[in-house]
Amino acid sequence: MLVCWCGSNIAGTVDINTVVEASKREPGVVYATDYQYMCAEGGQAMVRRAIEEHSLTGIVVSACSPRMHETTFRKAAAAAGLNPYMVEIANIREHCSWVHKDKEVGTEKAVVLMRAAIAKLNLNTPLFPGESGVIKRALVIGGGIAGIQTALDIADAGYEVDIVEKSPTIGGTMAQLDKTFPTLDCAACILTPKMVDAAQHDKITLYTYSEVDEVSGFVGNFSVKIRQKARCINSKLCNGCGDCIEKCPAKKAKSEFDEGLANRKAIYVPFAQAVPNVPVIDQTQCLKFKTGKCGLCEKVCLPKAINFEQQDEIIEKEYGVIIAATGFRPLSPERYGEYGYGQLPDVITSLEFERLMNAAGPTGGALLRRSNGEKPKSIVFIQCVGSRAEPDKGKSYCSKICCMYTAKHAMLVRDKYPNIDVSVFYIDVRTPGKNFDEFYRRAVEQYGVNYIKGMVGKIAEEDGRLRVQGSDLIEDTQIFVDADLVVLATAVEAQASARPLGTMLTASMDQNNFFSESHAKLRPVESPTAGIFLSGVCQGPKDIPETVAQAGAAAVKALGILSKDKLIGNPCIAGPDELLCNGCASCEKVCPYGAITYADKEINDHGHRTTRHVAEINEAICQGCGACTVTCPSGAMDLKGFTNRQIMAEVDAICR
Repeated sequence: MLVCWCGSNIAGTVDINTVVEASKREPGVVYATDYQYMCAEGGQAMVRRAIEEHSLTGIVVSACSPRMHETTFRKAAAAAGLNPYMVEIANIREHCSWVHKDKEVGTEKAVVLMRAAIAKLNLNTPLFPGESGVIKRALVIGGGIAGIQTALDIADAGYEVDIVEKSPTIGGTMAQLDKTFPTLDCAACILTPKMVDAAQHDKITLYTYSEVDEVSGFVGNFSVKIRQKARCINSKLCNGCGDCIEKCPAKKAKSEFDEGLANRKAIYVPFAQAVPNVPVIDQTQCLKFKTGKCGLCEKVCLPKAINFEQQDEIIEKEYGVIIAATGFRPLSPERYGEYGYGQLPDVITSLEFERLMNAAGPTGGALLRRSNGEKPKSIVFIQCVGSRAEPDKGKSYCSKICCMYTAKHAMLVRDKYPNIDVSVFYIDVRTPGKNFDEFYRRAVEQYGVNYIKGMVGKIAEEDGRLRVQGSDLIEDTQIFVDADLVVLATAVEAQASARPLGTMLTASMDQNNFFSESHAKLRPVESPTAGIFLSGVCQGPKDIPETVAQAGAAAVKALGILSKDKLIGNPCIAGPDELLCNGCASCEKVCPYGAITYADKEINDHGHRTTRHVAEINEAICQGCGACTVTCPSGAMDLKGFTNRQIMAEVDAICR
């Protein structure tokens, strides 16, 4: 029995000596001691010496969460010749010292947890993990800057990578931007070379206009079905000449790339630098699909690349690792009637403003009002639209990038149009990154942007202009600002596809539909599901530099698996008692990993041989989640390392 002080983390609210002395009275305990930092090198050496000198058959370490250091203590036990699964952790830091201020109460609970761990250890048996091979290919879901960077890093290490992107082109939201903060350099100048590198890399395969339909398997051996939607274009024949787009008469579809501010044709390439530079036919807008007539594009296509009969294709591939890089979408502000978005044409979102300011945008980079096509004389930016809100009104979290991109927008306006008055309504200005606060100060001090600490309560149209009513919290007054254009900095939220994808990947999601990391500090790019990694804003709001950094980190973690020929499995897996199994298949239905199947087997039931329909476990797939054990009505299913007997022994020890 080994008790850790964890400095004052545990010792501050738990009487270590009392826990040690109490453990000596427990059945099976032959040695008990404490150490200030058990996870340190000295503590690990002490663990090894204790095992060797006292011939210990198992150890209980009362310390911090097993998520932190269970592997550490298992390695120490293995180094001393003890089976690593004969190690139990009593979590007396998070469960005691961190939640109790009263030392007497914390100590009492620590003793109880220690007692429960010893009771379980007395019933433990050595476990031996199996092995499984690794498929040397990675799948990246999402083709934005995060997905591209992750794919390039993995491919540069010599492994094959597939990028699945639901849009007709890779690039993501960054492709829509004009400039990036805090350097105000061209977004396309940074992104386009990356897109070209990904397309030309001999280790990267792009599946654009595609979605993941189904995922099965486990770390090192994932099976994935990819639905490649029908472009109605043969990508191998298309030479990108654009004749088909020029002749298309259907011109009323709203451009997704331009946020609906401009129209596109039924056959289109999203933007000039799209990769791949292959058109796609929007079947909901194409006259050939709607009326059976037209077909002009087919007639003018010299390479004969257009195929109206093309169908969706299901591609089945196998991967060793999967990286989620699904990105984000801006929250729609239509729910906030006080801003008039959707009713007042001169109230737009920040992403729509990006397209208006972009030289490749719908107005050629000219900042014009949507209502009358005139240049605005004054602009009001409104921060935190949907961010830091009550749960029923928006998102409770800070979207992290809005303060900076609003400062960027304000500076770009003042730089290009010095005569335009710019005001910003804000709650707080948050600029925590490198050179971020200096960037914001430039907007105020150098460009003369008027920052107003307060919230906007109403926007109304009066005499062809917008009247913005808000509060000035510094002056403690209600103010009115006349504007020609209002820009809403809307919250960043997860893609609508994130939750269904998370279900397919059996990955954890938070309440806001962002993917949850395994550990916020120690494993920030790993999902709790082995082999699933997180890249970019799918895990939470972040800017481009942070996204690229996380993309590289996800690639490194993925390479850690791809570089191995074999993976050591988890021996804490389910196992059926064939004598008790009644063949009901309840466990098969609840298994999220598809690890349980049924087969007819000859069973020797106390000398009486019968053929029964019983459960079988694929040990390579089973992740030891335990869902089957609680579902089994006959009690036939059990979990190695966490058997019903062991759990009940812990309960009995707690209730003593």
